[in-house]
Amino acid sequence: MTVASTEVQATTTRGAGTVSRRRSVAWLGFTPFAAYVVIFLAIPALVAVASGFFTSDGRFTFANLAAFADPTIQSAFVASFAVSAVSAAVGAVAGAVICYALLGVRPDGFLRTAIDSASSVLAQFGGVMLAFAFIATIGIQGLLTQWLKQTFGYDINADGPLLYQIPGLLFPYVYFQIPLMVLTFMPAMAGLKAQWGEATAILGGSRFTYWRRVAGPILAPAFWGCFILLFANAFSSYATAAALIDQGGIVPLTIKQQLTSETVVGVSNVAGVLALGMLAVMVVVMLGYSALQRRSSRWQR
Repeated sequence: MTVASTEVQATTTRGAGTVSRRRSVAWLGFTPFAAYVVIFLAIPALVAVASGFFTSDGRFTFANLAAFADPTIQSAFVASFAVSAVSAAVGAVAGAVICYALLGVRPDGFLRTAIDSASSVLAQFGGVMLAFAFIATIGIQGLLTQWLKQTFGYDINADGPLLYQIPGLLFPYVYFQIPLMVLTFMPAMAGLKAQWGEATAILGGSRFTYWRRVAGPILAPAFWGCFILLFANAFSSYATAAALIDQGGIVPLTIKQQLTSETVVGVSNVAGVLALGMLAVMVVVMLGYSALQRRSSRWQR
């Protein structure tokens, strides 16, 4: 072995050792986040789901799975699916329209910056504060309710308090779904290249042809991925619904009812079964979202 080859081998070894140390440091920096996920997300989820396979006295059983045959539980899942799908659809379409309109403004302009900032805030605005805002707006004595009644003689609560029923959840849900759609879909919309539109025009295509045959297929995976994300966001929402509706109706509130019921004894473990059902739905939804994101990311490089 020559001196030159020995030096090359030593350099390669030192380089490999440096890369290995860098990777070790990178994983060390990931440790706090991993610990947070395990302690505050993974372990509580595992405990919640596992509780559904035990009786109140600690014996293992599959009997709690019979809860899925309960019409009340089934209606809660149907209502959750309906509210999540409708709010996600409205939020996705409205948010996509806003993103399309933002293509006509400067990316670093005041309007774009203001909308991005507002979307970041409003997407996280929920819970009791959001519930109170809608109570003050369209509640029984809300400002909009009273204005419609006095001006047009129309009472939105004529068939009962709208906001305190399952369909009424659509209003606050859509409120935070639209800005979330703007945040998640705008990068894909901004990733459309001007050369694609120019090429379509050179080939004799119209603006409609461009959106139907070029931009539309490119944006479709990102759009449906965002729709799935909005669905998951609504399906798992709890605080706003809990502030408006006392008993059941959707799965998160049904879980609360099972845990806090004072009239039906021995059903707290059923909450774990419902958590298992929610977890299964969320896993399927997020797998679909991940697949669509991988496909849409190819056009954003």
